Amino acid sequence: MKRSRGILVTGGGSFLGDNIAAALLAEGSQVTLLARAGEEDKLGPLAQQTRWSTADVWSPASLRGKARNHSAVIHTVGSLLADPSQGLSYDRLNFVSARNVANMCVSDGVERMLLVSSVGAPWISRAYIRSKRKAEDFLERAGLNVQVIRAPLLYLPGGRRPLFYRALSLFGAIPPFAWLYPGRVAPMPIDVFARGLARLALDDSPEAKIFTARDLRRLAGRTADGRRRTSPGAPPDTEDSSPFAAYEEDLPFGWTPADEQT
Repeated sequence: MKRSRGILVTGGGSFLGDNIAAALLAEGSQVTLLARAGEEDKLGPLAQQTRWSTADVWSPASLRGKARNHSAVIHTVGSLLADPSQGLSYDRLNFVSARNVANMCVSDGVERMLLVSSVGAPWISRAYIRSKRKAEDFLERAGLNVQVIRAPLLYLPGGRRPLFYRALSLFGAIPPFAWLYPGRVAPMPIDVFARGLARLALDDSPEAKIFTARDLRRLAGRTADGRRRTSPGAPPDTEDSSPFAAYEEDLPFGWTPADEQT
């Protein structure tokens, strides 16, 4: 694995972006976080453990040069909720941001981009899924080396969740259900997801283009040197030194355009 150049993660100061950054740091990677101007305080302990800069993923000019000298970019920004009355369509939230980041990669000479997309499930908006698939199609045409992560819903372990989602998570994590449809759509803990994605990002030559929760569980269930853990179905151990020990509540999932927030 090449670790001489760092990995850029969009969505600094958000629940998803910061957890992925923490997982990359735990794997020994150099990390740069891209945060929105005015949101720097949300980085918390990561402000001292990463490089970071500010930009707006809906403003191509602000992205210029931000990805230079990085080996890959992980794009996490998006939203499950749209508000057309405020100009926040699914396309703007999920497709436009990904398109702008992909164009940044092309102009800055970064050949690889990982997109956090979404798995299709009955409880997820079809319009949201369409916007994610549109982003996936654009990245494929952009000529980048792209890995698409079709993520299920994510949750912070220990939090209160509806019984349906708790039961689905249980079935989705154990064989044989983990190998079937429940294994792709079952909500999964953010620490398992982030560790699996971090290890995927640090793999120089992944064999696939599309990854699901099942793939990330497999990656997260291995030790740092690539060996399988003694209990393959168990989530990875929690790091006592995680920078998120200082947080008392969840961080938001992602950004919305600054000039259109309510």
